[in-house]
Amino acid sequence: MKNLLHWVIPGLALLLSSCDSLFQFNPNEETLLDREKDLTAKNIARISALPVSDTTRFILMGDSQRWYDECEDFVESANRQKDISFVLHAGDISDFGLTQEFKWVNEIMTRLNYPYVTVIGNHDIVANGSSTYRKMFGPLNYSFGFGHDRFIFINTNSREYAFDGSVPDVPWLKAQLADNPEKKNTIVVAHVPPFDADFDKNLEKSYSEALGSDPTVQFSLYGHQHRFHDGEFYDDGVHYYLTTSMGARGYMVISTWKGGYKVEKVEF
Repeated sequence: MKNLLHWVIPGLALLLSSCDSLFQFNPNEETLLDREKDLTAKNIARISALPVSDTTRFILMGDSQRWYDECEDFVESANRQKDISFVLHAGDISDFGLTQEFKWVNEIMTRLNYPYVTVIGNHDIVANGSSTYRKMFGPLNYSFGFGHDRFIFINTNSREYAFDGSVPDVPWLKAQLADNPEKKNTIVVAHVPPFDADFDKNLEKSYSEALGSDPTVQFSLYGHQHRFHDGEFYDDGVHYYLTTSMGARGYMVISTWKGGYKVEKVEF
């Protein structure tokens, strides 16, 4: 028996090591290809290289989670839209924060005719999701400008941080809003809207007042509730728009120009 084990155990070790590339033992393993890393920076570079016109048209979609077939149908529908510059994914890319989920959705999204950028959702934070998100996409809070618009992406998933007062990072948001010397249209993009139960109630007022006190903010964009929903909830001139999920087979096409905008709902 000892002689048998002497040969069997090394043999098993060799077999397992040779199969490492075939089997993923830990679903949280953060193995990414080079083309799957730093996607936010790469796609912002692509957006920055696009020609600028008087009107910018982009798509807001959200909550892909495990709706892979529906996400593929979304890509087909989005590719039929005219004059689109880029796509915004409003979060919940994954369902369980697993690396493989992010990879599957990204593989589908790369079939878009346009670059896409994302904001992190509450489902993207569970397990090792936030770590994978940083490696695959980039910072949880970031901003960029294009044409007449400036986009601010902010993590608003307060519940996943036990409502500890750190999320959303309102001081960072205020600094971003203040850094707008050209007075571009400012569009704040997040996953959880401030009037949702998953948003830290102790930060709701300071967050909404930051948006409402900035004259360049006319509207703000979200996902999370798996429905189309919109309104001016704080009587401050800022309109909040929520797009529905891929499971509900819908998205928004948004057109912006200097001082104005239009939002269209699309079902596919």
